[in-house]
Amino acid sequence: MDERIRVVVLGTGQMGSGMIKLLLDKEGVDLVGVYGRRAERAGTDVGEAIGLGRAIGVPLSSDIPKLLEETRPHIALQATCSKVIDAIEEIKVLLNHGANVVSIAEEMSYPAYEFPGGAEEIHVLARQKGLTVVGTGINPGFVLDLLVIALTGVCFRVDSVTAKRVNDLSPYGPSVLTTQGVGITPEAFQKGVEDGSVVGHFGFNESISMIAKALGWKIDRIEQSREPIVSRVERETPFVKIEPGLTAGCTHTATAYMGDRPVIHLIHPQQVHPHLENVETGDYIEIKGEPDVNFSSGPEIPGGIGTIALAVNMMPQVINGAPGLKTMAELPVPAAIMGDIRELIRKKEQGAG
Repeated sequence: MDERIRVVVLGTGQMGSGMIKLLLDKEGVDLVGVYGRRAERAGTDVGEAIGLGRAIGVPLSSDIPKLLEETRPHIALQATCSKVIDAIEEIKVLLNHGANVVSIAEEMSYPAYEFPGGAEEIHVLARQKGLTVVGTGINPGFVLDLLVIALTGVCFRVDSVTAKRVNDLSPYGPSVLTTQGVGITPEAFQKGVEDGSVVGHFGFNESISMIAKALGWKIDRIEQSREPIVSRVERETPFVKIEPGLTAGCTHTATAYMGDRPVIHLIHPQQVHPHLENVETGDYIEIKGEPDVNFSSGPEIPGGIGTIALAVNMMPQVINGAPGLKTMAELPVPAAIMGDIRELIRKKEQGAG
């Protein structure tokens, strides 16, 4: 493909800004537009808006349809939300303007679980337009689902899967820390679980659904628990100070059953500065079957960097992909784009797949 790949990024937070910076380093890519929700910043050069310290010649927009009409991107990277109910309207606008979509909204990794009607609507529209949509991220999207699925490929039989991701919350901002119940009393944490303000990890249902579909399993129910990680030492980030006795994070678990048999068990303890209490981060997968498979990697694959990289590195797979709404398990696995992205792109047949 001779034409440079035109990309739009939706969102200028930590993830969106990271995608913008990475795209600027990629060969064969033109960052043609960026959307930010704050109307008062519209017109500001994106480089200045995200703290690059230099102008890049791309003005920030607060009007998605107008931005798309002016830029006509091949693909858009969505980094504005976590839930499919919040992502769907933006995705429909993107599709109606001819853009393939990579979303890092956690529920978009398998949107049919929480919002089957919305997922079908996106799928039908994408097929009509000859475009592809996928949700990705470090987790869900890779560690506790796609990597698990890939490791089962060497098995004659799989009896059960246990996967655990231990990670550090200190790089994250206030919104993530709040949903993890960081910096509050254990009593306030439990109240937050009950009223829904302490969410823990977004994406267990989606990861379980992706694994189950790949293995041909039918899950009957999913049970989840969220427990506070109470700090015994003082911990601090730019956004929170945690005194001993307050919560440093959340241990969130999910177990999926076929009948009365547990078949998928996902464990995700997240806390601020775990090293202060001698906790090592890492990613661990145990598959029971024939043969048993054990995988471990430490320290953790960095969540922010990993999510940014996956969104950018999935662009060729999405542009080349069969039209429709896809999961990460339904597209070729990503690889780091180290050369000209145009060499990885082929012309998509409209309406195929």
